[in-house]
Amino acid sequence: MAANSHRVGSSYGAAASYRSRDGLSTRPVGAAEEIQLRIDPLDLDDEITGLHRQVRRLKHVAEEIGTEVKNQKNFLEELQMTMIKAQAGVKNNLRRLNKSIIQSGSNHIIHVILFALVCFFVVYLWSKMFRK
Repeated sequence: MAANSHRVGSSYGAAASYRSRDGLSTRPVGAAEEIQLRIDPLDLDDEITGLHRQVRRLKHVAEEIGTEVKNQKNFLEELQMTMIKAQAGVKNNLRRLNKSIIQSGSNHIIHVILFALVCFFVVYLWSKMFRK
């Protein structure tokens, strides 16, 4: 972990080879069993600042998504109301149409039957005239 990423041109001189990207650094000490860790507050501050920026961006995106969801919800509610009104109009018109068919439907059937009888009679007379 100590030599994961090296920073070239660092202000730490020879200790730069021991810097990790997490803001921790190790320094060689006299005895081989001892390791001294030092947390670099500048790196942590940079990381925290970067995370803070990302959180602000994500918050902004979440607010935009929330606004879009509200707009979509309002649109769908308006569409649903329009569909309900259209269905009521169609149902009302069908009711009127059925009423008018029931009231004048028997007259239509009589007219169709009379038309068929007249056509049949004309064809019958025509066939009699051309047989002679």
